[in-house]
Amino acid sequence: MDDSVLIQEAQTAREQSYCPYSGYAVGACLEAKGGRRFKACNVENASYGLSICAERSAVVQAVAHGALELTRIAVAAEGAMPYPCGACLQVLREFGSDGMEIILTNGKHTERTSLGALLPARFVLDKTDE
Repeated sequence: MDDSVLIQEAQTAREQSYCPYSGYAVGACLEAKGGRRFKACNVENASYGLSICAERSAVVQAVAHGALELTRIAVAAEGAMPYPCGACLQVLREFGSDGMEIILTNGKHTERTSLGALLPARFVLDKTDE
């Protein structure tokens, strides 16, 4: 699948955003190994800490459907470029490699980067210590 389809699906997911506090609607379309796609949007809460970003919502969808190997994600918003927050990057890294492609669009410009470029150092638990 080319980038334009992934971007379009992220833009479509953005339309479902629930963002009455910030007004910043974000949509994401995540692709897993094998080509399955999972769309999601940000969902805000009056208690901001309980809000969830579109990227993490998409990861939750993927995991709930058994997709544990993520290959790329498109994130769409309007206005400011929708760079994923640190929490989203860490969650994406749980299921994606440093080379995972991240496509960002604000409707006027599109940027392509990688998970490793945005999160060069990540938190890792050494499971051999258990």
